[in-house]
Amino acid sequence: MTDSLNNFLSFVSTIRVQDIIDILIVAVAIYKIYILIKETRAEQLMKGILAIFFFSILSDILNLYTISWILKKAWTAGFVLIIVVFQPELRRMLEYIGTSNIFKKSFVDLQYEVAKHNSTEVTRAVASLSRQKIGALIVFERRTGLNEVIETGTLLNAVISSELLINIFIPNTPLHDGAVIIRESTIKAASCFLPMSENQSISKELGTRHRAALGISEKSDSLSVVVSEETGTISIAEKGELQRYIDVETLEDILMNFYSVNNEESVNDYEE
Repeated sequence: MTDSLNNFLSFVSTIRVQDIIDILIVAVAIYKIYILIKETRAEQLMKGILAIFFFSILSDILNLYTISWILKKAWTAGFVLIIVVFQPELRRMLEYIGTSNIFKKSFVDLQYEVAKHNSTEVTRAVASLSRQKIGALIVFERRTGLNEVIETGTLLNAVISSELLINIFIPNTPLHDGAVIIRESTIKAASCFLPMSENQSISKELGTRHRAALGISEKSDSLSVVVSEETGTISIAEKGELQRYIDVETLEDILMNFYSVNNEESVNDYEE
């Protein structure tokens, strides 16, 4: 045990600052390349390359000379094939690296962009639904998980967009009845059933959506946005309380604050 610890400490002492910088640069480069090729044809190609690389090493270890020879020849032809077949993707990747400011953006800047995008898209959808007097109920998950609620609806796992949110709540469509659940930057599910509030002091003029929004806010730390079908009024339900007659500008500020606070909590949790 002591020898192992001494060997480990000896190894750590040989690591230079340059080595750490070198590893970080390679890690960032790999991550950026993965983001660029994610969900494209190039992603499948990379999986194939990694598979060949794995089997090439395995064949060397097991002394499978024929397979090893074939795989080494495949490497030579493979790189030429990559350049020919994926020329558009490679060109687009190099153009993106040359023209973008991905290396200039800080983590805080990226967080702000995500918060701004999410709050703007949701606000745009809610404003449109409000003008058309189309009822809507959107629930934003915080620390308290809403998996039980998500399971009652239709799973979507979609990127937040105003067009999708508007289409979900259009009357007489399959998903319009129920709540949309949003987790971070993802629309997790639609047409979800929420628990109704048991508060007897709620105004009789409030409908099912408002009572459901209050109900989920009483049982979790979520934030709910409600659009009244009768009046188009926008309301916010949080901590068992309902704020009515929210204007569009105030709604966007509330959502921006919601995402900013959530991002700060995520960073603090990671640091802890």
